[in-house]
Amino acid sequence: MFTGIIETIGTVHSLRAEGANLHIEVASSFTQELKIDQSVAHNGVCLTVVSISDDCYTVTAIKETLDKTSLSSLQVANPVNLERGMKLSDRLDGHIVQGHVDQVAQCTNVLEENGSWKFTFKYDSSPGNITIEKGSITINGVSLTVVDSGKDIFSVAIIPYTYKHTTFNTLKEGTVVNLEFDVIGKYVARLTQLSSQ
Repeated sequence: MFTGIIETIGTVHSLRAEGANLHIEVASSFTQELKIDQSVAHNGVCLTVVSISDDCYTVTAIKETLDKTSLSSLQVANPVNLERGMKLSDRLDGHIVQGHVDQVAQCTNVLEENGSWKFTFKYDSSPGNITIEKGSITINGVSLTVVDSGKDIFSVAIIPYTYKHTTFNTLKEGTVVNLEFDVIGKYVARLTQLSSQ
């Protein structure tokens, strides 16, 4: 379980394919605090630490994960939003985030608005995922509030702190991102769908 409040930005140190899997080695400021089998969210994708060496640790993404997220497009030296699993005693400063990416979206516009930024994203709405204005959305692991919402498009506003301390400062038109829709909204949408059958 995560909050969507990014702890630090890591850097992809190396990538190694093995069969359909991808081993991702990441350099981070908290590597020395990690343990084998610990969960870490990488651009919103929950992955398990499988090895640790000096200031780097390795996680493995399987084919299912690579097919449904943007991790397959990672390259060496790319920045990655990182968050360790929350402690039960922590405040929930973002919203409930599972680290289970629902689908990807494409950035269609970045608008600087005199001290903040408005990012617009387009996604495939056919799986039934929705956004609502003032609702929660997780983009590349960052807990955000939707400011504009349409059938397959939505926008979020980014404050300077988030822009500086996450990978939002690297996003541009055409960038593919990971989306995790609000878990409560997903259950409500599913129950509504089942009751109408």
